[in-house]
Amino acid sequence: MAETATASAPGLEPAPSNPDLICPINPDDIQNRWLNAYVPLPGQEVKNYPTNVSKLIFRTLKSYASMATRGRSPPFIHPTHLSLSPISTCFTLLRIFKDPLPERENVVVEILQREMTRLHEGHTACSAMDLFSVFQAYLVYTMVLFFQVAPAPMQFIRQAMINLQEIACATSRQGLACKSERMWAHTPSSEAWHFVEAKRRTLYTMYFLDNVLSAEDGLSTYIGHELKGLYAPASKELWQAKCDDWEATYMSHYLVWGTDMFRLDELWPVSSNEGGYRIEKRQERTDQWLEGVDEFGMMLYAVTVCTYGS
Repeated sequence: MAETATASAPGLEPAPSNPDLICPINPDDIQNRWLNAYVPLPGQEVKNYPTNVSKLIFRTLKSYASMATRGRSPPFIHPTHLSLSPISTCFTLLRIFKDPLPERENVVVEILQREMTRLHEGHTACSAMDLFSVFQAYLVYTMVLFFQVAPAPMQFIRQAMINLQEIACATSRQGLACKSERMWAHTPSSEAWHFVEAKRRTLYTMYFLDNVLSAEDGLSTYIGHELKGLYAPASKELWQAKCDDWEATYMSHYLVWGTDMFRLDELWPVSSNEGGYRIEKRQERTDQWLEGVDEFGMMLYAVTVCTYGS
């Protein structure tokens, strides 16, 4: 169930700045992704979405934007992060955006654009938590401008996507995984784990939006090989686990996966040199992952299986 965006974060303020956080990929490739459509890199694979899959992505992201304007958080924003200033301000401004008087709609759009400009200009001076929240807020603003404004301010949105990928690079550098996720008999703190899980979900949502905007401009889209090795969205049970139940819930998750968590790239096309046993094992892991996913993970799976047929 979606959380009300005006809810305050329960318990202590999240404070995940700790040595457990790592970035297992090259974040610079995220910042440079917008260039790929103009200057493809060697080894890039074009991603051709079937028409119905493109519609699924479009309608899903549109629903996320609509949820935000109605005061509900989409499934990449965790309830414990709603009190962070950038995302809290975002939902406050979106209350103004919802059902504005016709003569005031342009004024409201300008307010959102000014806030986006402020966030981008100040993101380099943010703490780790605030930078992450800037990333989420900037993504929500961009989706609202694209899906909720008619006509959408495309020139501003195109620059916003470049800015968004710059912010994504900066916050990804500060952690996209926990070391303890990869170590035997170690449990990450709830704060640190939800921090990186929400950041990964936000990153994947940004990539979907990038695909939609590229299609809008008639540009090719590419498989995000720069994300290889990142974990796929975790189970609904783990995502929704409360602090009091965290260790027991994570241990149940750990007993299933150990240190070999299900990865995003396990949903990508099967390599031609993968043998039958490896393909069968991969399908078993995918089935196991699907047993626990929430609506966000299921949407991601639907897109990949309908696109690649794996």
